[in-house]
Amino acid sequence: NKPIPRSKKRKPSFRRLLKTSGAKLENKRRNRQFKQQSTAKKHRKEQRKLRHALKDASARVPAPLERYGKRPDEEEFEESLPVDMLEEDDLEEMRALAQKASFLTRNLSSCEPVHARKRKSDGTVETYEKTPRKMQAEPEKEIIHLLPIKDKTGIIRQTMEKPVPNGLLQSGCVCVRAEQDIEMMSSLSPEEQQQLRGQKLQERKLRIAGLASAILADPVSSMKKLKELRSILMETDPSVAVTVRKLVMISLMEVFKDIVPSYRIRPLTEEEKATKVKKETQQLREFEEGLVSQYKFYLENLEQTVKDWKQKKRKKSETVALQAYKGLAEVAVRCLCELMVALPHFNFHNNILVLVGPLMDDPCSVVSDMCCDYVKKLLKQDKMGQASLGMVKVISGLVKNRNYVVRPEVLKCLLCLRIKEVEVKKDSEDVAPKKKFMTFKEKKKNLSRMQRKWKKAEEKLEKELLEAEASESKEKKLKLHTETLNIVFLIYFRILKKAQKSALLPAVLEGLAKFAHLINLEFFDDLLNVLHNLIESEDLTYRESLHCIQTSFSVLSGQGDVLNIDPLKFYTHLYKMLLQLHAGVPNDDMGIVLQCLDVMLAKRRKQVSLQRALAFLKRLSTLALHVLPDSAVGLLASCRTLMHTFPRCDTLLDNEAQGSGVYLPELDEPEYCNPQNTALWELHTVLRHYHPVVRTFAAHLIAGAPSEGSGALGMELSRRLPVDLFQDYSTKDMMFNPPVVTLAPKKKVVLKSCNTSPPRSFQWTRRTRLSVLHGCLLSSWCSGPLHQSTVFGHRLEGAD
Repeated sequence: NKPIPRSKKRKPSFRRLLKTSGAKLENKRRNRQFKQQSTAKKHRKEQRKLRHALKDASARVPAPLERYGKRPDEEEFEESLPVDMLEEDDLEEMRALAQKASFLTRNLSSCEPVHARKRKSDGTVETYEKTPRKMQAEPEKEIIHLLPIKDKTGIIRQTMEKPVPNGLLQSGCVCVRAEQDIEMMSSLSPEEQQQLRGQKLQERKLRIAGLASAILADPVSSMKKLKELRSILMETDPSVAVTVRKLVMISLMEVFKDIVPSYRIRPLTEEEKATKVKKETQQLREFEEGLVSQYKFYLENLEQTVKDWKQKKRKKSETVALQAYKGLAEVAVRCLCELMVALPHFNFHNNILVLVGPLMDDPCSVVSDMCCDYVKKLLKQDKMGQASLGMVKVISGLVKNRNYVVRPEVLKCLLCLRIKEVEVKKDSEDVAPKKKFMTFKEKKKNLSRMQRKWKKAEEKLEKELLEAEASESKEKKLKLHTETLNIVFLIYFRILKKAQKSALLPAVLEGLAKFAHLINLEFFDDLLNVLHNLIESEDLTYRESLHCIQTSFSVLSGQGDVLNIDPLKFYTHLYKMLLQLHAGVPNDDMGIVLQCLDVMLAKRRKQVSLQRALAFLKRLSTLALHVLPDSAVGLLASCRTLMHTFPRCDTLLDNEAQGSGVYLPELDEPEYCNPQNTALWELHTVLRHYHPVVRTFAAHLIAGAPSEGSGALGMELSRRLPVDLFQDYSTKDMMFNPPVVTLAPKKKVVLKSCNTSPPRSFQWTRRTRLSVLHGCLLSSWCSGPLHQSTVFGHRLEGAD
């Protein structure tokens, strides 16, 4: 080995060392050591290669020529050949070839020249044709490269064949077994086939139940059983494959709902994996890792089932018929929806939302209705807003990607959002400063040493309390709700701007009516103009027009109180539309009308004139004459609210005129129809209504709607809102509230006073019946009511 050459660089002087930092010197020293080590390593590598080459050359020994036994006739033939037939040049060439190792060691059975590899051979095609063809009997096995091993001779690379998973071996065996079962079942009668299928199905059910029970009994140590249960999803027996897969899907769904923890499992970092922990902690980590992986595989199986159904993709094995994919897909969608609602905190929840969202607009009504119902359930029970935000984002993308051509039920799901408060933009003076911890400089400047010590302990305690607090902060909740509502309004405004004639407009108007009080002030003017133009266009239905009116007043009743706007045109629209209300069974619009009346008249009492209130009171009492009893109760309750809000409305209970002019009921302007010159004569007609609650309200209004006294209402009616009374007395379920009193049937009494009965040959005639009845009546007047009842009993019995 050559010695490592010493560096010719001079050592730095002491003065230079003073100028150089310690870190720089340390880096220089490390770089020098690294260069020396790499040079020595290269040198050792070259020496090792040289030794290996010498060792291989010395180990090669030329193989001796094969000696064959010669036949006696060949020896005689060779001896008979003359030696002088070979010339001297030929002998020299033979001796030269004998001295070459390649000639001694090459394969003499081949006719190829000695140095054929060094030049191109003209007979390449012929050699290729002469080589025998070998068919590949077995597939090539995949090789896995393992970590190399280093010994004295050098690095030894290791490889091994990739082991075949047991599942594939079992699947292969199962396929063979399935083919055998098909052949066997084809030879059986239908009754025997059904009996054999029942036996197989019972075996699979017992196996599924046993695995599920074992997993629930000890989830931490049952990951292998969970994997085994999931593997049954690949059932290949055609006779029971569909049923077994459905059972496994539902069983796994219930198992995951029970064993999943109440927190999100995050992947471990490299530092956490390298840290030594207790045995229990390590076991818990393994359980969490296995649970997440199995849950992920299960969701992938459900997703693949739905995709196969959507793409009508037939598998190669053809275990499941193409017609059975729909049933499997419905069960898979149901499992996804159940997990979406039950585990909103766990891993892969956003992935489930992305899967379920497009299925809300699926052409299959069963799947779409199922998804919409579960999404509504999710939005109703979501208290913090994280799941709601994810679902709203998915719906927004779905509506935009499909160019606003989706089912209206998709947008109606947004009405179930639990949003009552959002962050409102305020001035810098109104915003209270957030509490923050003092910096070290501020403490040193403003506090003494003892105060700093106490302040440090106090801040540490506050941080620990904040970390230990399990409930989400109100600020985070408001932030999530604000972001969610912004996306919802973005969906609504896009449809109002680009798709006003689409089928989504009723759902948009209904949503705006619910969340309009949370809209920012910047959009009020534009939104009111758009709503007014929609009503004026007369392209809307009756319900859509009501939603426009409700939305406009919801906007003005919230933050719009600060705006000086008089929506007289919306009062005119509602006043005109009241007489067009449907008086039959589908009276769902009455609830919207009652809500509009409450917002327009009761909550905006200061902006409503007396003439307007009188006109609405007269029209509501007229409308109560021809609607159903539940609607009449709601309208009369609204009249009571108006009389309490505007006490001067009691002038309509007097038959004297209060001014000039005549009441014009056909005029659609509530301000100019002279309502002060009429009276509420409709209430006297409603007093003869068949519904008792309607009669009670009519009598109460005729008395002037007193709060106490003989004409006052009971507590169960006076404290209820008109909308609530309308729902309480609804006739949707074909039920009458209050229930109708049924009379007890009269009992048939047998005559006991007369012991004689007519003979069998006696024939009843009209004269005999009248004479008997007359005599019995006379006797009954003398003997009392008992004989009267027995007489009629005898009369009926005899007449029969």
